[in-house]
Amino acid sequence: MSTDSGTETVTRSRALLALLVTVVGALLVRLVSLGGRIFHWDEGRVGYWILRYHETNEFAYRPIIHGPFLPVVNDYIFAVLPATDFSARLPVAVVGGLLPLSVWLFRKHLRRDEMVALAVFFAANPLLVYYSRFMRNDILVAVFSVFALGFVVRAYDTGRLAYLIPAGASFATGAAAKENYVVYLLCFLGAAFLVFDHRLLARTSAGGSPRDILFTEIPSNWKASLRKRGAGSFGNGAARFVLGVLGGLLAFVTVFVFFYAPRPDIWGAFDSATALLGVVEAGTIGAVSETVSSWVGGGHQSHDYLPYLKDFLETFVYGAPVLIVFALVGIVVDRYGVVADRIRWLVAFATYWGVVSIFGYPLATDIQAPWVVVHAVVPLAIPAAVGAAFVFRSGMTALASKDTVGVGLAAVVLLASVGGVAAANVDYWNASTGEDDVVLQWAQPENDLKGTLDDVSRVAATNSGTDVLLYGTNPPNSDETHFYVANESHPLRGPSWHSRLPLPWYFEGDNVNRTSSPPDANVTKTLENPPPVVVAYDWDRDEIEPELDGYVVRQHAFKLWNEDAVVFIDRDALDRANATQG
Repeated sequence: MSTDSGTETVTRSRALLALLVTVVGALLVRLVSLGGRIFHWDEGRVGYWILRYHETNEFAYRPIIHGPFLPVVNDYIFAVLPATDFSARLPVAVVGGLLPLSVWLFRKHLRRDEMVALAVFFAANPLLVYYSRFMRNDILVAVFSVFALGFVVRAYDTGRLAYLIPAGASFATGAAAKENYVVYLLCFLGAAFLVFDHRLLARTSAGGSPRDILFTEIPSNWKASLRKRGAGSFGNGAARFVLGVLGGLLAFVTVFVFFYAPRPDIWGAFDSATALLGVVEAGTIGAVSETVSSWVGGGHQSHDYLPYLKDFLETFVYGAPVLIVFALVGIVVDRYGVVADRIRWLVAFATYWGVVSIFGYPLATDIQAPWVVVHAVVPLAIPAAVGAAFVFRSGMTALASKDTVGVGLAAVVLLASVGGVAAANVDYWNASTGEDDVVLQWAQPENDLKGTLDDVSRVAATNSGTDVLLYGTNPPNSDETHFYVANESHPLRGPSWHSRLPLPWYFEGDNVNRTSSPPDANVTKTLENPPPVVVAYDWDRDEIEPELDGYVVRQHAFKLWNEDAVVFIDRDALDRANATQG
């Protein structure tokens, strides 16, 4: 082994070790106090459906709660661990924590310091951290799509088409998380076209023929095989290529069907050819048809563009300022030859992908939600890593040449960046108040409600009969109905089940028996013989409180602003529950 080869091996080994250390750190950041924040409205909605699936063993794809990954995976987790905020968020936290490991798949296209910088951005960006600690699908589809892209890149770099199999499986898993896997595919194809067009134009301008230019894009070990044995080898190479692509497609379809096929039908798929065809059809054509009907033809994107773009950019600036600055630096230094004598296609690819995501997601999304910004953060972390590594190398060069000013500038930039990222993560850690509304979505209750719900659970455990009354109401200046459901056995048929979220997640998990009153019911009659817990909206507090003598009253923000919930707990029942349960 040559000295250069040995040095390269050592450098790569150190880079891999750094990536593994970063992964450990990313997992710790995501797992510590993972259950500390109360469930968001959306977490409660999906969590309730997961509990129902876990109880009934029946599940079918519902586009409105996005892909089946979380219900399917969490069903297995709940078979081992209790259904809690921690265990429900566990798969998202683990997948998000493993994102820095994907950097190793791009090692041919990044310098070692750039690889480490990219892993750190993936591990520590405040938006990626916060939404990795959130039971939602955006982090999942982002991570699995990046891994899929990485495996395709390795297939191209090495000529080993077997990499297409994990690529297909990874992308299908991302597709099972959320329907915007289609957006990722379009971004990948569009960015690849722009990169290829740029390289083709540059080489044509330099005098190359189209045939020679296309031949240079074929991996070197494939070309070597073609040169050795001519047409026969070409036929073998073509066959291997077709087999590799088919292997990737088969992996994609297999994983896709596994997640999207209805339960329990999937477990009887091999009972007969008819059953197998039915499961495959439901898990492919049926699922895609439902996706198109709901998310393409369902009118979810019927909104003004500019307010959504403004909201997106505001979250991006507050949640990823360090990444934005370094991304701009990275784009400039890579594009104008400060680092290398030509543009690297991976950096250009990621830049195109990121820019399209910034301007595309405000158009594609159905609500103003900060979590969609992660889909721009992930691709732009690549040029940001190039920029951060450039600043670091500039500082080291200044240090070697005893350039005090250069060292000072680099140190200030890097230390300020580290401090800014750390401070943002501390601020957003399990945050649940309106002070952080640029990163948090509106339907987030405050954490103090979580302690009150623990008391409700303890009271319910020692109570017989109805545990909770949800006081039905009409919000001020509105004809909507909140909290009331006519039949608690079929709550989704009621007019206002969603207004209770995230309470159904906690009530269902703790076996809390609940009922509700219609909004036009007489308050005195309704509360003539109340259960030990009554939950109401704050605008009804004044009329309810006089009817509930001997009840502890706790008021909490039910959303980030303009909506509070009031929980009345019978003091004697609470004392008995605390005494019984120690």
